[in-house]
Amino acid sequence: MRGRLKIKSNSTCLWGTNDEDAEESRFAPENLPDLQAPVHLAQEMGKRLGSSEILLKKMQVGRMTEIFPEIVEAKETISFKPTRTNGLKRLKQFVGRAGRHYAGKRNYDFGTDQRSNVSGLSPWVRHRLITEQEVLATVLASHNPDAAEKFVQEVFWRTYFKGWLEQRPSVWAHYQRDLLSALERLKSDQGLEIRFNDAVNGNTGIDCFDHWARELVTTGYLHNHARMWFASIWIFTLHIPWHLGADFFLRHLLDGDPASNTLSWRWVGGLHTKGKTYLARPDNIAKYTQGRFQPKGLAKFAKPLTEPLDHPLIPLSIPLIPADSPYLLLLTEDDLSSDCLVRTSPAAAIGLLATHGRSPNPMGDAAKDFAKGAINSALEPYGKLAQSAEDWSGPLIKAARNAGVTTIATAYTPVGPTRSRLDRAEPFLRDAGLSLNRILRPYDALTWPHARAGFFGLRKKIPSLLSQLNLATQPRP
Repeated sequence: MRGRLKIKSNSTCLWGTNDEDAEESRFAPENLPDLQAPVHLAQEMGKRLGSSEILLKKMQVGRMTEIFPEIVEAKETISFKPTRTNGLKRLKQFVGRAGRHYAGKRNYDFGTDQRSNVSGLSPWVRHRLITEQEVLATVLASHNPDAAEKFVQEVFWRTYFKGWLEQRPSVWAHYQRDLLSALERLKSDQGLEIRFNDAVNGNTGIDCFDHWARELVTTGYLHNHARMWFASIWIFTLHIPWHLGADFFLRHLLDGDPASNTLSWRWVGGLHTKGKTYLARPDNIAKYTQGRFQPKGLAKFAKPLTEPLDHPLIPLSIPLIPADSPYLLLLTEDDLSSDCLVRTSPAAAIGLLATHGRSPNPMGDAAKDFAKGAINSALEPYGKLAQSAEDWSGPLIKAARNAGVTTIATAYTPVGPTRSRLDRAEPFLRDAGLSLNRILRPYDALTWPHARAGFFGLRKKIPSLLSQLNLATQPRP
């Protein structure tokens, strides 16, 4: 293996653009000095270690930086300010590392102050303060498509989950139903209630898990690999219903998304790809946290979860683009760049929050504040602030009448709480003489139909999709 140290793992990327699938990790040659051939690698290791026994011991506990300190990530925290400007700033800051640097280091959770190995773009993309297409265009303008392959695939993981759930909406409906049942169980099962409270408060005694629980509540963000480990420990070690864990994430993640979050938890538990589970292993955690954590007592086997039903595929119905008539623009937390979907400027704008519809439990402050701040930043040109209401028909009818229009235009809202509120409001809007135009982005219309089964079906289409999106680039040296 010339000039490259390859480490393999059995994990797979989830949670959309949080970036880090862990199928394998590579240290590119430029990250290891003078290691352009196996003999040089062996000589360098010999100088630094003195014996293969010491090497193996350090590799087993994930302390590779003791062998090669030059692979330690630079200090870098991410400032999650909910504006388009800050999302673009983070994209510009990261784009130079979206190629081989990302491919080689994305699997590692170095800690909250060392995030240069991941993009951290997911909160902005989830709310579409910046879009997947913008991210892809920026990265492919800077990198050879082969070098950026891993990062491009991560963007399409989010696309895959959105399209898959859109074609199987019953998964979300049954998740909501089963979540209510699980919450009821907490009232009658004292052992489960204790395990649940210990888990969400970071008091399980499993050091890594407790750290991540506190990190999530405090910051609203977790490295993708940590999310996978956390979900696996929740399900298979702590034996808590996965619905309660998915709800915990959805209430606290800045990028909390019904599709990516729900389907990722189902994947870990063996429901998404039936029978295939993800088991958090102590050695894997130690390796990819650089030895920060070496948990004890984790489950050694992950028995797949089952469910007594299948979820039928419902073909997508692509909405028509509305005519250029005067309209009220509705901004929601699902898409805050929707003003660019209509060729003319709106007569007025309104922003409505559905954040509290994510869960029967209270939302976490970080996630709630990010969503509200994101809508407010998008509404700033119109001099408006976000409103929160259970019934959206009243605010929409009032705003349309004040603007003197009979058309309301908004970006298509995928399966989730925003869609539910619009669906409930639409009959009342029709009765008031208003039409609601939900505009599906060309990117979604092109990509979602390929998310019918496993990710591979979409992945093999990526080159063709990039070409159709005018994002294909010529290979660079």
